Amino acid sequence: MEWLQSLLDSSTTPAVTAFLLGLLTALSPCPLATNIAAIGYIGKHIESRRGVFVQGLLYTLGRTVAYTLLGVVLIIVVRSGASVFGIQKFIATYGEMMLPPALLLIGLFMLFGDRLRLPSLGMGDRGERLARRGGVGALLLGVLFALAFCPTSGVFYFGMLIPMSATATMGYLLPVLFALATALPVLIVAWILAFSAGQIGVVYGKMQAIQRWLNIVVGVLFIGIGIYYCVTIYL
Repeated sequence: MEWLQSLLDSSTTPAVTAFLLGLLTALSPCPLATNIAAIGYIGKHIESRRGVFVQGLLYTLGRTVAYTLLGVVLIIVVRSGASVFGIQKFIATYGEMMLPPALLLIGLFMLFGDRLRLPSLGMGDRGERLARRGGVGALLLGVLFALAFCPTSGVFYFGMLIPMSATATMGYLLPVLFALATALPVLIVAWILAFSAGQIGVVYGKMQAIQRWLNIVVGVLFIGIGIYYCVTIYL
């Protein structure tokens, strides 16, 4: 963290600064916990090399869409001469409040979702298989975790990135670089898991048994992180 901070202090290029701010955000305690949860969610589909990496990309896309759309709105607000304090307070407050119940619900679904019959929506069994595969879930997790601003990520995004973006020539690109950097640890781990998925399958042989245990581990992980946020936010 210290060497990233020193690079940030010495950076004079907005694009580099935005990327370093994203890395610092990703490694801060609060966003790091959500990235760990995302890694667990993505890694539980280890039986599919393509699926693991695609979900890593979808998670990255979710964060990118959330940070970019919010950034565009805030840059316009700042350039008009208005303050972003009200928007920051609203998003930080309600984003944090939404995160714990969402994590708990996802964790409970992973533990007990196999007992539920999901609606097919006219697709027969494909609807249930697609819902359980988690591609849409990875995308929504990226959006949710991006908008769950904690004090550190809020300062980096609202206090540093947005003012810098509002004055930069290509300011609308900076939230994209910031978002990619925040998701970079998850994307790297997804690539590693995807690259080694074949070897893991050879070693263990029965991926369905591993899948059941991974669902339990990841479900407990989400519930544990959800309880942690409940304690830190609500108490």
